[in-house]
Amino acid sequence: MLDTILSALLLTVFIEGCVLLFIRERRWRVLLGSVVINICTNVPLSIWAISTWPGWGEIIVAELIIFAVETAAYFALVRNLRQAAAYSGLCNSISFLAGLLIELICIIFNIDTPLLY
Repeated sequence: MLDTILSALLLTVFIEGCVLLFIRERRWRVLLGSVVINICTNVPLSIWAISTWPGWGEIIVAELIIFAVETAAYFALVRNLRQAAAYSGLCNSISFLAGLLIELICIIFNIDTPLLY
């Protein structure tokens, strides 16, 4: 279980960090804040997903809650609600889709892998 949580967290931190850099965010407090934000949201999400095997409806609700929490956290860093919501929405959408793509590739090639939401 720990390997699943750690792999999901590292993948998420990497992808979301790349997204922030791609959109030209250069403030260290925002970039480091993103790591802390993801530790606080991704780890509980992974534990919940592993222990309950949620359906799509539950996953969508969980992602919406995470979007709201991360928007509030980014707002504390950037002091601009529109920018905070954009950061949260863009980062979460891309990392979520990347996780789904990895899962799909693993299914197609019959590779045993932990959930990477």
